[in-house]
Amino acid sequence: MEARRQELDPEAVARGLPWQGLATARRYFGAGALILLALLLPAAFLHAPEDLEQGPPQRIFYVHVPAAWIAFLAFFVVFVASIALLATGRSRYDLLASASAEVGVVFTTGVLITGPLWARPIWGVWWDWDPRLTSVLVLWLIYLSYLALRTYLPDPARRARASAVLGIVGFLDVPIIYFSVSWWRALHPSHVIIARGGPRMPPEMFHALLLGLAGFTLLYLYLLAVRVRVGALRQMEEVGE
Repeated sequence: MEARRQELDPEAVARGLPWQGLATARRYFGAGALILLALLLPAAFLHAPEDLEQGPPQRIFYVHVPAAWIAFLAFFVVFVASIALLATGRSRYDLLASASAEVGVVFTTGVLITGPLWARPIWGVWWDWDPRLTSVLVLWLIYLSYLALRTYLPDPARRARASAVLGIVGFLDVPIIYFSVSWWRALHPSHVIIARGGPRMPPEMFHALLLGLAGFTLLYLYLLAVRVRVGALRQMEEVGE
């Protein structure tokens, strides 16, 4: 029992994650996210020029796109951690996967909120069953189901294995989302960042986008670190019961 407690100690769990010094790193992640996201506001509204075709609504791009990228990153972490869990059976990977899934759902929710805010003035409707929008909604529902599954199964080992399978299968929707604008005719804009010949936008817009991406990345790491620690403490409580 004592050995089990040691294994699930938050700092012991942190040492098994991809970074060291989780508590210290968490503070740096949080401070860095605050600074960069505060700088994003003037960068998006003052530094980046107004889009000639879309006008002011285009500025949602600097939040919407980074949120989507970080959601993909979060679910990629779920994908990798789930494979590691099935290969090794170590609970630390289940803890990392569940934490990243929760944060990924938060960012995907942000994508589904900011998307219609942009679509209403540009398309004239809040929602269209566009292939990319639909596949993002499916991704959100998959990982909501992932979180629901974790609350439904009380047995930790069974919960970890079942969640890992869903976490791996669910990630297959991410490449579908990315390539959907190339595979099908869609209202959603085509690739303007990762495009042949480089980003199809002025440098100032690209700078604001990179700033948003950096800020959201640090925010993701901060939320992930917090959620991992909370999960580790919860596991310790379960062991002590």
